[in-house]
Amino acid sequence: MGVFDSLGKAFGVSASKEMSIEEYMNSAEMADVDVMHEPADMYIKPVSISSENDVKLIQDELSRKNIILLSLTDLNKRPTTRTNVIAALKAYVAKINGDIAQIDDSRVLITPAKVKIIKSRKAAPATK
Repeated sequence: MGVFDSLGKAFGVSASKEMSIEEYMNSAEMADVDVMHEPADMYIKPVSISSENDVKLIQDELSRKNIILLSLTDLNKRPTTRTNVIAALKAYVAKINGDIAQIDDSRVLITPAKVKIIKSRKAAPATK
């Protein structure tokens, strides 16, 4: 009995139906599993925020030591909500000793405790 046969049984696929690697990798149970690499100490997670309610999700990810690449595209249409969200995130990041930096008009980088962002840009060397 092969690995995919036993996995197929776990997912309810009978032995008469072959389970392809594509079916296995696309199954709902595999959505958060990285079979090619061992687990990392921290992850960079892209998050799109649409309301003030999403701040808790970001705080949870930061408490798990993950780095957040935050998209503010939806909030750019509502400046007051955007200001409130950024203020709440700045306060939380200061409390946990993390860091926050704006990348461009619609993206913000947020780091967990003890991870700092260098905010000054180095000039590219002049080419001849």
